[in-house]
Amino acid sequence: MTETRRPDIVSKAVSEQQEDNARTRVTLWRFTPGAATGFHRHEFDYVVVPLTDGRLKIVDKEGRESFSELAAGVSYFREAGVEHDVINASPGDFAFVEIEFKERVVKALPDDEHP
Repeated sequence: MTETRRPDIVSKAVSEQQEDNARTRVTLWRFTPGAATGFHRHEFDYVVVPLTDGRLKIVDKEGRESFSELAAGVSYFREAGVEHDVINASPGDFAFVEIEFKERVVKALPDDEHP
């Protein structure tokens, strides 16, 4: 199999797993300019917390491109099933923490705590 290298992909993003237990997985992602995660599918719901400001290019499974402007500390949530490649389109380094939720916890409130 021949891998086609895209000209906008300079290097691979670096991931560092910080926590992995029965309920969550926490990963620090670091990107140099042009670095990419590689195409992947999210098997769990997740939250991303940017550590720096930056612009990311998102390429979906059909090859469509979109851009997201992210701000340090402004998190977002996505449901499982997202398929994409994430590329740092910023002129400088970019980093975020990804928190994946391995199980959905549904906890009933006692009757006296319902709104």
